[in-house]
Amino acid sequence: MTGPLFVSSGDLIADRRYDYARGYAAAGDLSAAADLYAQAVEQAPHFASAWFALGEAREALGDRDGARAAFERARAADPQDRHGAALHLARLTGADPATDALHTYVRTLFDQYAPRFDRALADLSYAAPALLREAIMPHGGRFGTMLDLGCGTGLAGAAFRPHVDWLVGVDLSANMIEQARQKGLYDRLHVGDIQSFLADQRGARATFHLVVAADVFAYVGDLAGVCAAVATVMEPAGLFGFTVETHDGEGAIVGAKMRYAHGADFVQAALAEAGLTLVSLMHAASRTENRVPVPGLVVVARR
Repeated sequence: MTGPLFVSSGDLIADRRYDYARGYAAAGDLSAAADLYAQAVEQAPHFASAWFALGEAREALGDRDGARAAFERARAADPQDRHGAALHLARLTGADPATDALHTYVRTLFDQYAPRFDRALADLSYAAPALLREAIMPHGGRFGTMLDLGCGTGLAGAAFRPHVDWLVGVDLSANMIEQARQKGLYDRLHVGDIQSFLADQRGARATFHLVVAADVFAYVGDLAGVCAAVATVMEPAGLFGFTVETHDGEGAIVGAKMRYAHGADFVQAALAEAGLTLVSLMHAASRTENRVPVPGLVVVARR
């Protein structure tokens, strides 16, 4: 996706050791890299980037306890958790972080990624907007209002713009919103958290005929909470379409790429809890990793 986030320790020696460690890690010598990361944090105990990289190296070496300790130190050194240590801890401990605890990480990640987002997703055979359009359009040829949750640079907006009269997008990343704004697709764009935005719409009594979330819930563990919030801003008989990465087990898990995967039963339970009726659920890969399709679901529900 993008290079690792680096936040200087402010100590030249510690930063140099971090740089040397990155070189060893890139060459495949993780033991040497871990030793140098450990030296860097000994030199600068609050060096969040080095603690995080040490956690990654230890996890790759099979030292789960050591990795967990390093990720905990990374999160303590950077309370905003811009590196995403909480997601790694979720994989190692099973303790699911609250979605709002990941906001700074997700915002930082996509602010960095925005200028080359469209090009990078083309390389990943990204198909979520097209899959959603194919799944949704048989149930409604034209929509008065559409809300694009986690709109990013506007790829889903581009897919649906010919079929909607009024298009609204919201995303955590200001840089992604700026990319979307330059395309001139949206009637309204907002930078902010999905849940807060939905609460604001509910308070303003704003409603939508169609709500779409393309490849957004890879960073949301509380799917039931989002579904419930979406239901409150949908027109009667309105449609909600979204994609998720999936797995064969139960519940939501954090996968190897630090993205949530949701089981099919978990998705259906979240919709039912929100009072939404499942219209269709299709297994389909919306992207690839290392040229291998990532298992996913394309879901359409109705209020």
